[in-house]
Amino acid sequence: MSQQAAPAVGTPPAPGGKQTDGRTVRRSPVLRLLARPEVGVFLGAVAVLVFFLVAAPSVRQGGSMATILYQSSTIGIMALPVALLMIGGEFDLSAGVAVITSALTASMLSYQLTMNVWTGVIVALVLSLAIGAFNGWMLMKTGLPSFLVTLGTFLILQGVNLAVTKLVTGNVATDDVSDMDGFGQAKAVFASSFDVGGVQVKITVVWWLVFAALATWVLLRTKYGNWIFAVGGNKDSARAVGVPVTFTKISLFMLVGFGAWFVGMHQLFSFNTVQSGEGVGNELIYIAAAVIGGCLLTGGYGSAIGPVFGAFMFGMVNQGIVYAGWNPDWFKAFLGVMLLGAVLINLWVRRTATRR
Repeated sequence: MSQQAAPAVGTPPAPGGKQTDGRTVRRSPVLRLLARPEVGVFLGAVAVLVFFLVAAPSVRQGGSMATILYQSSTIGIMALPVALLMIGGEFDLSAGVAVITSALTASMLSYQLTMNVWTGVIVALVLSLAIGAFNGWMLMKTGLPSFLVTLGTFLILQGVNLAVTKLVTGNVATDDVSDMDGFGQAKAVFASSFDVGGVQVKITVVWWLVFAALATWVLLRTKYGNWIFAVGGNKDSARAVGVPVTFTKISLFMLVGFGAWFVGMHQLFSFNTVQSGEGVGNELIYIAAAVIGGCLLTGGYGSAIGPVFGAFMFGMVNQGIVYAGWNPDWFKAFLGVMLLGAVLINLWVRRTATRR
């Protein structure tokens, strides 16, 4: 009975039995796609759009969609820097009232001193950046949670907005600045419209998409983007490898200040006047749009594209309820359901993508 000869020492193993461990297995394109933080909110945005296209036929009109995009853009412009800040591991509860602070500053300074409105615009920008820098500096100096630091700033700005406006104008709203020098140029930059196929589209929609593209590039293609993810994941480890944690945190708060300035200028030059009590509660909408867009509350994870879809979902629901003829009192309930649903979808997507 013949016996098979044993393989010689040093002979390579026969092909066909390739051995791999779990660390070298390449994930499929589908799993890599699901690992993206914006995938869940994209699917949710498509579902909400299809729902209202069926439930509210007027949404299919170009003018209605332009209104939805405009509503989304005013949320989305602020949701972008808020999302970057959340990826960096922090919150800013003063973002909503900071928008009104910026608008009030530009309006009252220009009107009361009878100056060109661009003077007020520039001063408002400096003030907004200073507020953001103060939040970041206070956070790093004291070590307090950003929730507490920005809650204090929120209360300060809310009181100052109302008190100073009453003191200067004798009213709760600013005076009309539409006849001031430079108003036309400022309106063209912050609040103009342009025609697309017979439909008037607000310039904020363009700015929103430009800012989103810029934020995406910064996050994915620059050293600063790596710093944002690093300080959000673990700031002590980031500092140990040379990441400028203090600079990154403060600059992220200043980016929120820039967003507040831009949206504040839009509101001022859209309506010519500003109500001092507005803005309260909007910070939660900005944060919710970022969370729906896939940003983790714990920091270190997220994208700039996700909040774009999150803001679109807000605008779609807000206007879709109106176009459907439903009671607008249900708007907050829809937002709550949408927020919980998006969080659950994002959780499922991440678990599916990371399951071996």
